[in-house]
Amino acid sequence: MNRRRHTDMIVIHCAYTKPDMDIGLEEIRRWHVEDRGWDDVGYHFVIRRDGLVEQGRDLWRMGAHEPQVNARSVAVCLVGGMGENEKPENNFTGEQWAALAFTVNFLLTMYPGSRVAGHNEFRDDKECPCFSVAKYWYGEAAA
Repeated sequence: MNRRRHTDMIVIHCAYTKPDMDIGLEEIRRWHVEDRGWDDVGYHFVIRRDGLVEQGRDLWRMGAHEPQVNARSVAVCLVGGMGENEKPENNFTGEQWAALAFTVNFLLTMYPGSRVAGHNEFRDDKECPCFSVAKYWYGEAAA
């Protein structure tokens, strides 16, 4: 298990699931372990549709969520992000938004000065988490 030595980023993801899929950490862990062959879920936290925050990968461990920043970031995944038409959609619940704000603020107390970013900021082929994290967290217009 690789230990993360430095943390300067919090990366927001989505599970890319439809609004009626009430899944959580265990389902995502199964996808990552059985389908991808990883040793654990790639995210440090998963936020369910009802706002429940589940801890995934141990916080001290390097994530498996975005190769460019795994070694220096913590990953938070929101369940949802896919519309009924199977296209990206910002369909997160009020409970999830509240839990996301709480979780990010908690992580910022542990890792002061960390940048909060969306997965889509690192890959042109990703729309995840299906909203602009810069606009949500910093009030900035999407780049």
